[in-house]
Amino acid sequence: MEIWDISPLISSRTAVFPGDQPFTQNISMSFPKGHNLKLSSFTTTPHIGAHTDAPSHYHPKGLDIDQVSLEPYLGNAQVIEVKLGTNSHIEPQHFSNQEIKARRVLFKTNTYKDPNKWDENFCAVSPATIEFLKKKEVILIGIDTPSVDTSDSKDLPGHQEFYKSNIRVLEGIVLSDVPEGVYELIALPLKLEGLDASPVRAILRR
Repeated sequence: MEIWDISPLISSRTAVFPGDQPFTQNISMSFPKGHNLKLSSFTTTPHIGAHTDAPSHYHPKGLDIDQVSLEPYLGNAQVIEVKLGTNSHIEPQHFSNQEIKARRVLFKTNTYKDPNKWDENFCAVSPATIEFLKKKEVILIGIDTPSVDTSDSKDLPGHQEFYKSNIRVLEGIVLSDVPEGVYELIALPLKLEGLDASPVRAILRR
């Protein structure tokens, strides 16, 4: 069995949206200080690294992350590579040569190459693509960028279409070494009460 870890390392170097909470670690006990164990805590945004947005992130009537079904985050997923310029949107015609073979689609854009360096010029997902994949019975769409909308978007048309279509969002995954094809996705969110997102340890296996 082959396993691809598609989660970036989370550390104090991990880039987050400007103004969001970066990762910080506090070590309260450690062996070098003479304690009998290592004990630490951390503070960060739930929208860090590989993560899934809860519907409550983008709609006032949306579910929090502890209320969503786990089904979308576990099962067959198809990696589709699209070759676009930066700061553009994935449209249905960009992958019209692909037969949709799974209920989860992960877009490989290669437009956000370094998780430790914020770059606002990444690809996003158009509402037309979300609507198209909804008709194909897709229940989750993932992307190798920090967001399914462009970094400067205020009305968030992609997120709004996700809510309308009841499709789950997976952002911040790393697909640079993953060939196109169908895999098993495992990307379960944490059961965090009342939160608008959760980091995930996303893997693909085949």
